[in-house]
Amino acid sequence: MEWAQVLVIILAIFLAFFLLLAIILVAMLIKVTRQIKNVTNSAEHTVRSVERAVTNISRITSPILLVQTIFAFFKNKRRK
Repeated sequence: MEWAQVLVIILAIFLAFFLLLAIILVAMLIKVTRQIKNVTNSAEHTVRSVERAVTNISRITSPILLVQTIFAFFKNKRRK
């Protein structure tokens, strides 16, 4: 067996090893990408829920603050 054949066999083994390693890494990358997608969807859902809650609270507090301001104005007028 000549050295060139030995070298070809060694290179073929390394090529097969790196090909297998690349396939495993791509599978892991796909798994991580899916997990990131799930996390971002969950965060987006949470942000939408918080946004809805803040909107509802602001709808309630705005009239309350207006009424409090009007009452404070009339209280100050009565004292004078």
